[in-house]
Amino acid sequence: MARKLQRDLRWVTMERVASRMMARRAITSARVHQPWALITPSPIAMPLPLPAPGPLVIQPLFPVALGQVQLRPDPLELAAQLQALLALRGGAASNPDPGCAWTGDLNGVWQLHRHPLFAGLVATVAQQAEIYLQQLGLQPSQLALHLQRCWPVLSEEGQVVGRHHHPNAHLSAVVYLSGDGSGRSGVLRFWPQRQVNELVPGMAVGHRAPLQADPLPGCQGWLQPWVDVAPRAGLLLLFPSSLDHAVLPNDDPDDLRASISMDFLLTAPPLPEGHTPPEYLAPHPSQWQQL
Repeated sequence: MARKLQRDLRWVTMERVASRMMARRAITSARVHQPWALITPSPIAMPLPLPAPGPLVIQPLFPVALGQVQLRPDPLELAAQLQALLALRGGAASNPDPGCAWTGDLNGVWQLHRHPLFAGLVATVAQQAEIYLQQLGLQPSQLALHLQRCWPVLSEEGQVVGRHHHPNAHLSAVVYLSGDGSGRSGVLRFWPQRQVNELVPGMAVGHRAPLQADPLPGCQGWLQPWVDVAPRAGLLLLFPSSLDHAVLPNDDPDDLRASISMDFLLTAPPLPEGHTPPEYLAPHPSQWQQL
């Protein structure tokens, strides 16, 4: 009986040793074959601050980065740019869709950055785009920023631009050449990709939504279905191209809503022979091959 117990104990011990060896081999294999196992925490990834004793506190997570800069356009240059845009629009009043504003990208005017009159403005926007990337925590020196499209949008009274996003770009910008900040000429509306705070989809905007008639202080933004930005001459906005947005109707019969949109693409910078671009960043177009 004692000998049998000793054999059983030896067998259990051998099984434990073998199990531990297999676990160590699995960890080693993961480190060799799965690069994510070797990733170290990012230096900018800081844990959330812990709350002090007291009432419940809601902490905002994953905010969308909307860059805003109020430029100071020269009045004479601004007037010349507006005249140039009207000349480019010609006799057209809108896009083919009824009630839609005239947008240059659908009417052959998608390379406004090549127009000498807008060269200074494009350079200013590119400079602000690099600042935007820096404030996101990126290193512009390790990126190449490409301006792929630049087009005007002219909105007469009652005209709109429907909800959309720019899947062909990474970073988008809009510069307003008109507007007084009141929003009468049509606000730019942004939607979140998903309103997770709503808990039940549609609950915050549907009929008979169970919302507080007088929201508690500090809770107005948690269920906000959209954010509006009023145009003002010289205002520059920068935002992720994947963010849904639209232009609401121009309700000012005396004001032409005029803006310039730009789409940017991010790639790796040109690299010397033998160097490899980052895995999740497209190589520089100079290193592509058209087939």
